[in-house]
Amino acid sequence: MSFKFVLLPPAADLLRSWAVAMRQAVPGLEVVLCATRQEALRALPGARGAFGTMDPELLRAAPALEWLACPAAGPSPSFYFPELIESRVQVTNMRGIYSDHISAHLMAFVLAFARGLHRFLPNQFQGRWDQGASDVVHLPEATALIVGTGGIGGATARLCKAFGMKVVGIDPRCPSPPEGVDELYRPEALDAHLGRADFVILTAPQTPGTQGLIHRERLGRMKKTAFLINIGRGVTVKLEDLAEALYQGKIGGAALDVFEIEPLPPEHPLWKAPNFLMTPHVAGAGPYLDERRLGLLIENCQRLSRGEELVNVVDKKNWF
Repeated sequence: MSFKFVLLPPAADLLRSWAVAMRQAVPGLEVVLCATRQEALRALPGARGAFGTMDPELLRAAPALEWLACPAAGPSPSFYFPELIESRVQVTNMRGIYSDHISAHLMAFVLAFARGLHRFLPNQFQGRWDQGASDVVHLPEATALIVGTGGIGGATARLCKAFGMKVVGIDPRCPSPPEGVDELYRPEALDAHLGRADFVILTAPQTPGTQGLIHRERLGRMKKTAFLINIGRGVTVKLEDLAEALYQGKIGGAALDVFEIEPLPPEHPLWKAPNFLMTPHVAGAGPYLDERRLGLLIENCQRLSRGEELVNVVDKKNWF
């Protein structure tokens, strides 16, 4: 069944090539590429699908809209404005396309802590040859607690398992433990299992329930030797509480790729915190991401044309 699909502005050169590929892959698909907001307002009437970010005015211009494809895996909460949440429009996101890149980044942090690089690297920059005490974590005897066992968390669980680790998962949706997860619990059980973990790994998206998830009290529930790693969303971890825990030696260390405040302010105490590793929100970097985005768009266009269920449908009220 043919239908109209609108690529919302800005109309980058990449989207021009996507429009060609989508028309070729889905017979009868009318793809309209909009360079300006006015073009979008004229194109949206009659459209059943769209890609990009909308607002109430654009949504009102699309009374036939059934599906909005979000360009990101986890956009800002403002993407889900009230009119969109209350509408019949299904929203899909790009979750799943980063799983291999981000899980590799996570394991880099795990291995760095397991082999003591969080101590040796600062010594290198200070010209100090200090073998010190053994900081090795024997991974076959270690437990990873993964908060969020979807695409990224599931891929991370498999890598942890390949190193012999025990994996405990926390997830609100997974009906059964994914491959690599030994035990699976619901979010309300988090506090009961934090103290078991040698590595607490956060891959959870930003939702109303995950904002400020890791705070002073929960850091206090972790082992004094445990490491916290967050590549999910910055708002999950309260930075001031984490800095306090590191300076006071309440946990073994932490690694963040995402931050409650980005960029991290130059004066923030985390820059010089002991046993702290960081990367500047780059865990998702890697090849083939645009190809994967296009592949998801094409698959869902094909599904919509056949009247089938879309993939990566979002719970709009919970933003994921």
